[in-house]
Order: sequence, then structure tokens, then C-alpha cells
Amino acid sequence: MQTRVNPTRMELTRLKRQIVTARRGHKLLKDKQDELIKTFIEMVKENKRLREEIEKDLEMAFRNFTMARSQMPQEVLEESLMIPSARISIDIGKQNIMSVNVPKIKINKEEGSNIYSYGLATTSAELDSAITILSGMLDKMLKLAEIEKACQLMADEIEKTRRRVNALEYVMIPSMEETIKFITMKLDENERSNITRLMKIKQMVMEG
Repeated sequence: MQTRVNPTRMELTRLKRQIVTARRGHKLLKDKQDELIKTFIEMVKENKRLREEIEKDLEMAFRNFTMARSQMPQEVLEESLMIPSARISIDIGKQNIMSVNVPKIKINKEEGSNIYSYGLATTSAELDSAITILSGMLDKMLKLAEIEKACQLMADEIEKTRRRVNALEYVMIPSMEETIKFITMKLDENERSNITRLMKIKQMVMEG
């Protein structure tokens, strides 16, 4: 699609400068898109690995809880889990990956180092095992939340970059090329017309 312009040498020079900038921008955006996709694929793989690990841990923890429930009186089990043994806080910051701000979650343990809020003498080994597994899962679950949000933001950025690449590749650059071709053709026509006119004038002078 050709842009409507005055077919002048000044306009031709301006368009040639513009198309050089557009092609450079297209290459930079294409390189960025390729790097974004590469990083995104790595993050998706890490997301899948963490999710499978968490699901496996949860399955094992629930199995141990079920066993503990069958071996311990209900009131003893409830009392054992009633009082929290530790307190934590979570800081959510940002990390820049390929010009995309993704969340960075940091856990701060404020008090309590013992994960068990009960005396081990009155509980079963299965309950202890379930508590140990679940305690170790917090870091993984927050990391999973961090990666899933990052994947979503990266996917949005990839789509945005893809649209800009396509706009340059299929609309802007071809339009500039067509316009440059049109101006060049018009200038050549004008040049030929001028030469023809000058030749006629010369012939008329010689004949006169």
C-alpha cells in the first residue's frame, strides 16, 4: 500500500532514511521476540516441573494425614494442629526480565524455628511426616505463583512484540518501499521529460 506524498527528491531522501530506521527497528524487535520466546519456554518447563513436584508432595502429605487420622483420636489431632508454631511475612518485589517486570517473592520467617506445634510423644509418625512435607512446600508454592504470573506477563509481551514486528514487516516497510518506488518512477519520468524538452529547445535553436 502506497502512501500519498509529493514526489520530490527531499521526500525521497526522507523516506529512505525512515526505511533504514524501520528495518533496524524490525530486526531489534525480531531479536527481542526470539529471546522472549526462548526465555518463556524455559519458564514454562520450570513451571511444569514445580507443579508436578508440588502435586506429588501434596499427595504424599494427604496420604500421611489420612493415616494419622485413622491412628489418632480426632480431638488429639485437632489440638495438635490448632496453635501455629511459626510466623512468616512475604515481601513482593519486582525483577526485570527482557524489559518485563515480573514479581519476585521473598519469605521472611519472623519467629519460631520448630515446625511442630505439639509434643511428639502424643502424635503419630505419619502426622509428623505430613507436617514436614507441607512445611517444605511453602517456598515451592510461592515460587510456582511467581513463575506462573511471570509466564502470563511474558506471554502478553510476546504478543505485543509480535504485533509490532508484523506491523513493520507487512504494513509499514512495504508501504514505504512502494512509495519510494513511486517517487523514483515519477522523478525518472520528470527527468526524461526535461531531457526531451531540452533536446527540442536545442533543435529549435539550431533550426532557427
